[in-house]
Amino acid sequence: MSATITQEISKELLSTLLSDDTFWPTEPRSMKETGLSEGFIESLVCKFLGHTGTSSGRRIADALCLPFGVIESLLASLRAKQVVVHAGSAAFNDYYYTLSEQGRRRARAYADACAYVGPAPVPLMDYVIAVEAQAVSAESPRRHQLEEAFGDITINSDIFELLGPAVNSGAGMFLYGAPGNGKSTLAKRITLCFGQEVWIPHAILEDANVIKLYDASYHHEVKGHSNGLIKLREHDRRWMKIRRPTVVVGGELTMDNLEIRHDPHSNVSEAPIQMKSNCGCLLIDDFGRQRIAPEDLLNRWIVPLESRHDYLTLSTGKKIQVPFEQLIIFSTNLEPEDLVDEAFLRRIPYKIEISDPDVEEFHILFELYADQFRCEYRKDIVDQVIAQHYEAAGRPLRRCHPRDLLSQIRAYCSYNDLPLEMRPEYFDRAARSYFATVLRGK
Repeated sequence: MSATITQEISKELLSTLLSDDTFWPTEPRSMKETGLSEGFIESLVCKFLGHTGTSSGRRIADALCLPFGVIESLLASLRAKQVVVHAGSAAFNDYYYTLSEQGRRRARAYADACAYVGPAPVPLMDYVIAVEAQAVSAESPRRHQLEEAFGDITINSDIFELLGPAVNSGAGMFLYGAPGNGKSTLAKRITLCFGQEVWIPHAILEDANVIKLYDASYHHEVKGHSNGLIKLREHDRRWMKIRRPTVVVGGELTMDNLEIRHDPHSNVSEAPIQMKSNCGCLLIDDFGRQRIAPEDLLNRWIVPLESRHDYLTLSTGKKIQVPFEQLIIFSTNLEPEDLVDEAFLRRIPYKIEISDPDVEEFHILFELYADQFRCEYRKDIVDQVIAQHYEAAGRPLRRCHPRDLLSQIRAYCSYNDLPLEMRPEYFDRAARSYFATVLRGK
């Protein structure tokens, strides 16, 4: 074995050892390794050229997120069949391609059948394997990981002790308590306990159905895959590395969001929220106030919560099994027992009350936000605010109040070209607006 080959193997091994990835999408070296048929990839090429007019072979490969070597032989075949023609020479022994008249007819027919244009999808089974390898249920975070995830926010020690085992278990949980105490913030921090990054495909293919998975609202790509010592091996560009997702849905949730949504005009489908949240957290915020009754959600998810897989229906009527591998968190202002029955509560084993902060934590929150807003923290002023606007008014402390009150003060000072300060009159003005009771006595 040559020294060069030995060196390459050593680099490959070192990159694997230094990587935290439990799953790595290997770059396909042939059409067969993509898991897609030649006809399907041909349709993507024709539709792409139908949109762009003329493009180099390497640009086509980049658009489809496939290696140029895989696309090059297909382009040669399409040229031989007079579907595409050369439109000139490109750099690096490449050519510019454009559709022939026959090719334009094919492109229109392909677009009528399915309008999807973009990164080539991956087979459903590849996605299933990836989710199982990266599932949060396999992580079991420890205390130090929780402490790191919650390091820059305040959290009651009793609540922290309850959250630890719940997060470690990977099972679902109810976070209940008064509004404004940070239940949504806690849910987003919990995601950070399970490792930072996972791989997801742009789209999935099953039974000729394209299902779009990537959603910019929830999936935030991690740019660059180098560990600082050596360049990591090439990966299948149909997959993207993202931060573990936290999908938050509130009162807008409907039963349609839980099923594959098919657009009959484009013949392209979109994954439901539980698929988009796989390998992360799914927060059902304000549970009990959705457009769907809690019992309907119970009936829909009672089996997936226990079996860790879900059954979805494609536009063709075919049923598919997909992983149900996320930490589900129900956040509510109501008592869990008042919302759902015992059978559902048994499948959500942890119920954690997020109580109001005490005075000491309230001061810490003001100090944190004062530092964030670049304002001098004044303990005496906060004591005065608590006495006047909370104790005298019989008003409970909420964790969101320091941030919200200081935000209003900052807006007032900015508008009037005043330095940002903690002053009693500023808090009085903010409190009149923030704690106003609309139409009292009318």
